Amino acid sequence: MAYDLGAVARLTTTVTDADGNPANAGNMALTITLPDDTTVTVDPVTPASTGTYVFAYTTAQPGRHIVRWLGTGANPAASTDVFDVREAVPVAIVSLADAKKQLNIDPSETGDDDEIRGMITGASLAVERELGTVVARRVFTERRTASRDGRLLLSHVPVLALTSVQSAAGATTWDTSDLAVDTATGLITAATGAPLTGDVDVTHTAGLRIVPDDYQLATLIIVQHLWDTQRGRYGAVPGGSQEPEYVTGRGFAIPRRAIELLDTTLPGVA
Repeated sequence: MAYDLGAVARLTTTVTDADGNPANAGNMALTITLPDDTTVTVDPVTPASTGTYVFAYTTAQPGRHIVRWLGTGANPAASTDVFDVREAVPVAIVSLADAKKQLNIDPSETGDDDEIRGMITGASLAVERELGTVVARRVFTERRTASRDGRLLLSHVPVLALTSVQSAAGATTWDTSDLAVDTATGLITAATGAPLTGDVDVTHTAGLRIVPDDYQLATLIIVQHLWDTQRGRYGAVPGGSQEPEYVTGRGFAIPRRAIELLDTTLPGVA
């Protein structure tokens, strides 16, 4: 399960004695390795109850976290786990409310919200891979190499705005107002001033200002497909049709109906 940035991750581990009964370790230490490879160490951790250790960690960085519990002395124990923290701006083409409506889940039922939000992110990324376009608007920082004629091509499009453009070494900064951007292709050139040269770090916003209804519906269909397959409802189109939801040669994650809404080519279809 992924946590929102700033949310509290409740970390826990249990210790038993040689007979399998709950027991405290002589000393329990917790180390959390953050996405930037720095660490947070809590030593010692006091047991919440016999053999049970809990620590509430307030998340501060997006990305993968590695959790290491190490009990020493009496009843030694060790365990390792991971958890993820979402970016402050989630990758989401549709809202949680829309997804729950698609799944016929009452808005007051919140027990599955985190699971559904994870599916929304997965479905949104799948849609973007199909389209080759950033749909859910967000900020990217990427390092690109300028061509000999001073052109630079970004990999995340459509481009909405440039935030900063500077050389990888930090020696040169280009004023974004001096740069011309083809928003559809991501091609950047210097309209005035110094040309782009060498390795360049570009921070920019990409995505669609208005998400078309068919893209949103395709995302909802994928979310429902993922939801149903986890609950044993897998195979045919709702309504009794025997036509399979999956497309031969395309795998099982994206149903046929979603692919057609995205207007991508189906195998064997001209």
